[in-house]
Amino acid sequence: MDQTNGKGADRGCECVGYQAHDPQGTEHSNMTMNNLVGSVRFTGGIGVVGIFLPSDPGSQDEMQRNGQIAFDMGTFWFKGQKVGTGQANVKHYNRYLRDLIHEGRAKPSWIVSHDLPLQRAPEAYDHFDKREDGWTKVVLKPAMA
Repeated sequence: MDQTNGKGADRGCECVGYQAHDPQGTEHSNMTMNNLVGSVRFTGGIGVVGIFLPSDPGSQDEMQRNGQIAFDMGTFWFKGQKVGTGQANVKHYNRYLRDLIHEGRAKPSWIVSHDLPLQRAPEAYDHFDKREDGWTKVVLKPAMA
């Protein structure tokens, strides 16, 4: 807001979804959406690519378990903002990105937390689904013992 003389950004993007949390690590599924409503200008736009599913059964929050968040609809409406949502078109890019990684032209290793054998996939998913610290992305290697 300081950089725009209090007017707000033209556009903002929510990239976290249900797992948004404060600096202490407490989840606030609505935090980034409501912060964007407050920091995007009147008639500005908000893109939502973070994960908001119809339900999140593992959540501690009842609204979130039912696919809902407490959203500041009044301010959003008053500011005349627009929102666009949806998943990235993963199917369009996944083979291309896989080939870049295989050829060594892209190195996503900075985000990979674990390299595991394929048989440990259920365990890895369980850690990720429980939002345990240190479980970001797992590379499954069928040849690994």
